[in-house]
Amino acid sequence: MSVDFETAIKDLGGKLSQVEAVMDLDALRKEVAELEQEAARPDLWNDPDAAQKVTSRLSHQQGALRKVTDLRQRVNDLSVLHELAVAEGDAASRAEADTELAELTREIDALEVRTLLSGEYDERNAVVTIRSEAGGVDAADWAEMLLRMYLRWAERHNYPTRIYDISYAEEAGIRSATFKVEASYAYGTLSVEQGTHRLVRISPFDNQNRRQTSFAHVEVLPEVAEVDHVEIPEKDIRVDVYRSSGPGGQSVNTTDSAVRITHLPTGVVVSCQNEKSQLQNKAVAMSVLQAKLLQRKKEEERAELDALRDSGSSWGNQMRSYVLHPYQLVKDLRTEYETGNPTAVLEGEIDRFLDAGIRWRKQQAEAS
Repeated sequence: MSVDFETAIKDLGGKLSQVEAVMDLDALRKEVAELEQEAARPDLWNDPDAAQKVTSRLSHQQGALRKVTDLRQRVNDLSVLHELAVAEGDAASRAEADTELAELTREIDALEVRTLLSGEYDERNAVVTIRSEAGGVDAADWAEMLLRMYLRWAERHNYPTRIYDISYAEEAGIRSATFKVEASYAYGTLSVEQGTHRLVRISPFDNQNRRQTSFAHVEVLPEVAEVDHVEIPEKDIRVDVYRSSGPGGQSVNTTDSAVRITHLPTGVVVSCQNEKSQLQNKAVAMSVLQAKLLQRKKEEERAELDALRDSGSSWGNQMRSYVLHPYQLVKDLRTEYETGNPTAVLEGEIDRFLDAGIRWRKQQAEAS
């Protein structure tokens, strides 16, 4: 085995070890085993929503475990492959080993970036909105180019997408578009794209072929699941019963049929005394409490999403610049990562920009 190849394999194995440590494989195996037991319960699908969460989580964690286990096996096999190729003077096998080394490096680097996605919403699907900004018809055309870029990126990774809305501009392009990317960690991955994207080119809409600068804004939010109700454990409530009262405080019922329910974690209090029995009053009070907690939950989620919007825009305008004239360059203004092949980028080859953005965000968080 050549010294260079041996060093490359050693470095790659070390990087994979770091990934394995972050993923905590023992804990991951334990979680998979517990989820498998839960998924095998005969009454699992009595609650379809809970069952869906269990099976989805199981599938995701099994995939993560399988991925890192397969990578470790491939790293081990690669050393053997290269040793045999050198010993036998087999040029074809040596070329195969070189190709596998490059592929393993790419996959382990990608997995390393994935371990940096630990935010509360990072695992969710992503909802992306693109809006044309300054630049007139060129900006509308630019917004449509960005839409195509992200859809092509998702297509390259076999991620399903669903377009929610497109508002077309009068002459060309789009005013705005909103779509969803359905994939594990889609939000965590694409959230680094949030900000203003600038395009410099010779305008195809200018008869005098002048250079035009146009802008489009990208907003990325995590998908928020629809909630039909809020689970309220019995331990989280205190139920008090008392005698119903009428005008002037007079008792209108000789039994303690009125019900007051206090939700202990939030302090929300509801009461009902108008029904005929304590059981009926409690049922009505619980339904009112459900509604209040659901509204509270939606308000909190809305506030969190607003905070995510603000945090995204705080990264500054013109987070990335795409220059097609007088030279060819795409440059991220936060990470300094750049490429001289804008055609490939606009065809969806943005993974290196995403990786650089995720690493940059992690560094910013650690420095603050």
